[in-house]
Amino acid sequence: MFKGPYGRVLAFAWQYWKQYPLQTIGVLAFVAAYVAANAMLPLFSGQLIDALTQDGAAMPDAYLPLFGFLIFAALSYVALQISLQIWIRLAAKVLAHVCREAFERVQRFSTDWHANNFAGATVRKITRGVWAFDLLGDTLLLGLFPAAMIIIVITLVLSLQAPVVALVLLVATMIYIAVVVVLAANYVAPANRVFNTQDSTLGASLADSVTCNAVVKAFGAERREDALVGGVLAEWERRARLAWGRMITVGGIQATMRYIMQATMLSVAVWTWGQGIATPGEVVLVITSYLVLDGYLREIGMHIRHLQKSVNEIEDLVIFADLPFGVADKSDAVELQADDGEIRLENVTFAYDNQPEPIYSDFTLDIAAGERIALVGRSGSGKSTFVKLIQRLYDIDGGRILIDGQDIADVTQESLRQAIAIVPQEPVLFHRSLADNIAYAKPGATRAEVEKAAAQAHADEFIHQLNDGYATLVGERGVKLSGGERQRIALARAFLADAPLLILDEATSSLDSITEAKIQDAVTHLMEGRTTILIAHRLSTIQGVDRVLVFSEGKVVEQGAPRVLASANGPYARLYKAQARGEAVL
Repeated sequence: MFKGPYGRVLAFAWQYWKQYPLQTIGVLAFVAAYVAANAMLPLFSGQLIDALTQDGAAMPDAYLPLFGFLIFAALSYVALQISLQIWIRLAAKVLAHVCREAFERVQRFSTDWHANNFAGATVRKITRGVWAFDLLGDTLLLGLFPAAMIIIVITLVLSLQAPVVALVLLVATMIYIAVVVVLAANYVAPANRVFNTQDSTLGASLADSVTCNAVVKAFGAERREDALVGGVLAEWERRARLAWGRMITVGGIQATMRYIMQATMLSVAVWTWGQGIATPGEVVLVITSYLVLDGYLREIGMHIRHLQKSVNEIEDLVIFADLPFGVADKSDAVELQADDGEIRLENVTFAYDNQPEPIYSDFTLDIAAGERIALVGRSGSGKSTFVKLIQRLYDIDGGRILIDGQDIADVTQESLRQAIAIVPQEPVLFHRSLADNIAYAKPGATRAEVEKAAAQAHADEFIHQLNDGYATLVGERGVKLSGGERQRIALARAFLADAPLLILDEATSSLDSITEAKIQDAVTHLMEGRTTILIAHRLSTIQGVDRVLVFSEGKVVEQGAPRVLASANGPYARLYKAQARGEAVL
C-alpha cells in the first residue's frame, strides 16, 4: 500500500501514533481550532477598518468586529497552548516506544548481523532516527497540518470577500508547494541521504577508535587514529556543506517566490480598490491575510525540508523494523526442559553465508548427560562453530540438534541459552558494578548468592581489596579489571547460573600459575554433574575430561580419553607432542 521512502516512513510512524488515539486526535483537534481562530483575525480586521472608515462611522459600529477579533485571538492562544501540552506528552510516549522497539530488535538480530555492523554506527542510527521521529511529528502535526488548514480557510474567506485575490492566492500557493516538493525530493534529499551515510560512518569510526584505545596506546598510534578519523571528518564536512548548501539555496528560491506572491496579491487588491470593486477593509483583509499566510508559507518550505530530512534519517529504523532477525523463534516455540543435558547432533549440515563449502556435512555426534568433553583441533577445524550451533547462534542448513530429546529449533532461544553457562576466553563485562555483572547470570539473585559465586570463582579475593567492593564500576567492557580478574567474574557468573550445560573456552588461560591452580579446582567442581564442553587451547588443561574430540575440517577424526589418545600415534598425540615442544598449533 505504501511505497517509496515517504510511504514506508509514514506507515511506520502511523503504527506508533495510532496506539495513542486520544492524544493524537486531541493534538489535531486543538491545532485545527487554533488555525481556524487564527484565520478569522484578518476578516475581523477588515470589518473593523470598514466600520471606522465608512461615512457617519460611530464607535458602536466598531465594537462587534473588535470583540470578535479579541475573542478569536484569545481562542487561538488557548487552543495552541492546549495542543502543545497534549503534544509533549504524546511525543515523549511515542519516542520512548520507538527507541525501545528499535533497541529490542537490534538486540535480537543474529550474531552474524552484529559481526558485520559497527556498534557505534548502529547506536547512531537508533538515536538519530528517534530524534528524526520527533522532528517528523513536529513537522506533520504542528507544521504541515496547520499550514494546509490555514491555506484552505484563508482561501475560502478571501473567495467570499475578494474572489480575484483568492484565485491568485490559490494558483500561486499550488505552484509554490509544487516547486518546494520537487526541489526537496530531487535536489535536497539525495544530498541528505549521502550525508546521513557519512554521519553513520563517522560515528562508527569514533566508536571503533575510542573502544580500542588500549590498542592505540600500546602502539603509540594516537596520530595515526587522528589522521584516520580526520579523513572521515573531511569527507563528512564536504558532504555536510553540500547538503546544507542545497537547503539554503532552496530557502532562497522559496523567499523569492513568496515575495512575488506578496507583490501580486497586494497589487491586485489595490487595483480592485481603484476600480471601486473592493473597500478599504477588504484591502486590509488581503494584507493581513497575506501576513498571516506568509508565516505559514515560509515555514512550509522549512517543514518540507524537515520532512525530507526526517524521512532520510528514519529510514534506518524502518529497515531495522523490516529486517528479519536471522535466527528467530518459531511462532509455536516452547520452553526448553533441560534437566540432564544430553546433547545429540543428527546429520547436521552447516555453512556460513560467506563460505561456499559447508563446515559440517551430515555430522552426527552424541554427548551423554554429565559427560565432560574437550574439543581439540587446529584453528578453523570447527570447534568454535560447534559451540555456536549448540547455542543456536546460527540456524543449521540440515539435520537436527537435540538437547534432552528436544530439537533446539523448536524451543525459545531465551530458554535454550539460560540452560547453558558460558565462560569465554575473553570475557566482556558491562560498565556496571561487579555485583551487577555477576548477578547477570541469574536475575533476582540475592547478595548472598552473588558473594557465594564470587568466592567459588576466587573473585572475592580481589573484590574485597577494592574501595567500593562489589559496588565497584568495572569500566566499558570491563577495562578497569585485569584479564584474570575479568575471567574470574565470568566464572562467578557460571557458578551463579547453575545451568545443566557448561561451555568453557580455556577458562584459565589468562590467569597466573598460582591463581590457575585454585581456579582449576573450582572449574573441576563446577563441571561435576553438568554436561561440559571445553574448547581446549592448551592440552595440558584437559586431562580430567571424559572424552576428547579431535576436529579436522568439520569432522571428528579421533576421539577417546586424553591419556589413551596421547599414547596412540594419532592426530591428538601429534598435537600434544608439538605443543610440548612449544609450537603454536591450536
